[in-house]
Amino acid sequence: MDQQAAIDFITQADISKVKYAFADVDGVLRGKIISKQKFLDGLTDGYGFCDVVWGWDCTDTPYDNGALTGWQSGYPDAPVRIDLSTLRQVPWENGIPLFLADFSQPGNTPDWVACPRSLLKRIAAQCREMGYHAEYAQEFEWFNFRETPQSLQQKGFRQLEPLTPGMFGYSMLRPSLENAFNNDLFDGLTQFDVALEGLHTETGPGVYEAAILHDEVVRAADKATLFKTAVKEIAYRHGIVATFMAKWNADLPGCSGHIHQSLWTPDGSKNLFFDASQPDRISPLMRQFIAGQLHCLPHITPMFAPTVNSYKRLVEGAWAPTTVTWSLDNRTTALRVLNRSEAYTRVEHRVSGADTNPYLAIAAALASGLYGIRHQLSLDIDPSTGNGYADTRNGVLPTNLADATRKMAQSPVAAELFGPEFVDYFTRTRDWEARQYARQVSDWELKRYFEII
Repeated sequence: MDQQAAIDFITQADISKVKYAFADVDGVLRGKIISKQKFLDGLTDGYGFCDVVWGWDCTDTPYDNGALTGWQSGYPDAPVRIDLSTLRQVPWENGIPLFLADFSQPGNTPDWVACPRSLLKRIAAQCREMGYHAEYAQEFEWFNFRETPQSLQQKGFRQLEPLTPGMFGYSMLRPSLENAFNNDLFDGLTQFDVALEGLHTETGPGVYEAAILHDEVVRAADKATLFKTAVKEIAYRHGIVATFMAKWNADLPGCSGHIHQSLWTPDGSKNLFFDASQPDRISPLMRQFIAGQLHCLPHITPMFAPTVNSYKRLVEGAWAPTTVTWSLDNRTTALRVLNRSEAYTRVEHRVSGADTNPYLAIAAALASGLYGIRHQLSLDIDPSTGNGYADTRNGVLPTNLADATRKMAQSPVAAELFGPEFVDYFTRTRDWEARQYARQVSDWELKRYFEII
């Protein structure tokens, strides 16, 4: 929908209020419900929003190392601007209009450095300037529990009841138990303009996987971000709590957020990753793109694995990669090439977990691929065959958030990709996250050391 059509719809519709939301650094949607008049009044100059949303973590605890905003600045308002092209109606909330927003600035004024959507818009603009149309999609795995927010707290997040028991990957039986929930997910998301290619159970009790239909890169990230919150909201209405934690249980598979990516001609008519005359039908451009992603990956791992918990998923034999590898249709590597036909030739980035901020993960994927093209990197490493966990020719991924954050903070590669200001802001938030974990005493420690040591 174009801008004038969106304005006309709001002006003429029989509504009294509008929702708008934006993703913070953790990918959490923050926003407000505002009156129709306030919506119309703020279209030119934006809406004041307390900049604490860039100065606290996912639990609303202020950072102690923030430089962008903090107690020292008094947490003033910053202007958030609605993107009128993102208008959709929320079908499970009586059709209330919803817009996505960001902290992008008009003209040549620098964007708010912390805003993930603004960062992705900048990377997408670079892609267009290089002559490419980026087509992206993210898929997610998540676990569902027959719980409520209140019962989670009362149980201390222990002894939770999964939606269905047992390991039933790709089951046709288990979804029939929750037919109403499944239909509301598929149909509700479609009506919400977050159309799915597929929805199925994964292996594990109460775990689902959904693939979102591909789109232009910024719209794809919008849909991925909305998908996570929409799933949770739909689940609430069925007495279910959905979690996108990377690894909620050590004995069960983790939850991925794989990113599918391809570059096309500006008019979208030709997939530039496909070349029937080349070995394995992989174009020279695609080889440079893969080389860039492999080169940059160890420098920017926190963009794909942003929490302490992320690294519990990135372990051998858990359907998630641990090595800096690529392959032809091999699910044990960091990058997986799918190239059976031109229409579907793409690179699947398998490091990214379900706990990612889609704007940041997709920005990192695109920026690192463009880095390879810009620097004309050669893909000197052959594709992995067999067990990618054993292929350490090109190095391994960081094993914890603290180490990954230190590497990114000191990396000239990260600074080139995203700008030193964003890298400084983002790595400060990840350093905070790692330190919050380091100071905790876990159940594992109590059971292991309490009596015997």
